[in-house]
Amino acid sequence: MTKSRLSWKWAAGLLAVALPLTLFGSIVLMTPLPGGLFGGGGAECEVDVGDLSETAKEDIPPEYLALYKKHGAAIGVQWNVLAAVGKRETDHGRSDLPGVKSGTNEAGAAGPMQFLIGTWGGKARIEIPSEFNGYASDGDEDGIADVYNPADAILGAAKMLKRNGAPDDLRKAIFVYNRATWYVDQVLEIAARYAASGEVGIPPENNPDCDFAVQAPSSVVAKILDYALAQRGKPYRWGGTGPDAYDCSGIIYMAYRNAGLSIPRTTFGQWPFGDKIDAGEEQAGDLVFFNAGPGTSVTNPGHVGMIVSPGKMIEARCTLCGPIKITTYKDRTGIVGYTRPLQNPDVLEQLKRLPLAAGAPSPVAMGSLGRGGESSGRQDSG
Repeated sequence: MTKSRLSWKWAAGLLAVALPLTLFGSIVLMTPLPGGLFGGGGAECEVDVGDLSETAKEDIPPEYLALYKKHGAAIGVQWNVLAAVGKRETDHGRSDLPGVKSGTNEAGAAGPMQFLIGTWGGKARIEIPSEFNGYASDGDEDGIADVYNPADAILGAAKMLKRNGAPDDLRKAIFVYNRATWYVDQVLEIAARYAASGEVGIPPENNPDCDFAVQAPSSVVAKILDYALAQRGKPYRWGGTGPDAYDCSGIIYMAYRNAGLSIPRTTFGQWPFGDKIDAGEEQAGDLVFFNAGPGTSVTNPGHVGMIVSPGKMIEARCTLCGPIKITTYKDRTGIVGYTRPLQNPDVLEQLKRLPLAAGAPSPVAMGSLGRGGESSGRQDSG
């Protein structure tokens, strides 16, 4: 099978993120929340595209299905799209054609997900960690990124699809995987057949009608998160502060404002504003900054997202990057650092003036905010 794929500088492997659930030390007036469902309409969506279809149950080997679901959920890519790529490439590793179990085919592709060796990282088996350019991944955590190992190859494929537009712009992501429109059509057709719903769908974390389970360290953070998560699916607009569109710092500015707090409006202002947090100590409500965009640098980052759960953030990235959504930040290049705006002295004074929280809202009540309530678009703070 002839392929043409892009090679990107990519750090392989997801890093574990410790998410302390202790209260911010200075927030003495806030009620701690053990967890809740935020941003949806009270609906907790447990699956992205419904149950497996009978076709999927009969066609996908159990060990492959487990890997498609595991790595799809970890990276934020539809499991059935991953499975459809695996089906189209090598019939889930069952093909006896050259390059599936050893060597390469005539185009230089190898393994069950048919990576070009150059796209994988320069060689078929790479010791992890090591420096390389590609999607080589260690899906079974044995210390080797092996293009012929289904656990490794499927994780690498999930990262490649994610990097190029999944879960929202699937046609673009699949086209980059194999640059042929007929290939894109076939993969999407297979993906739809694998879902009981008959639809490709999007992961529930990026469905604005679905609640998102979050461990909020305080009721203030819960209100911040609920506003931000209610904006999923809305478009990016430079300078936007809602209610219909936002830019990267605008959604954060308005989320904090919804909780009655004032922070700087722009990324350039937000970066020096919050207390710096060491990597691994970030928690929900903190900000993660990136060196991205013209005129930015490691001391003047140009992009920001807000952490919502271990390894995940909500962001309004760019006009061509799709709608506001939850993404994985630990596998992104260009991270400059993390901050905690709630520890800024000005914010600490603002917190003292907030009404005493009466208690933790119920999960349904938290999920209902942002669906026609005051947090869905009002410009004044809650």
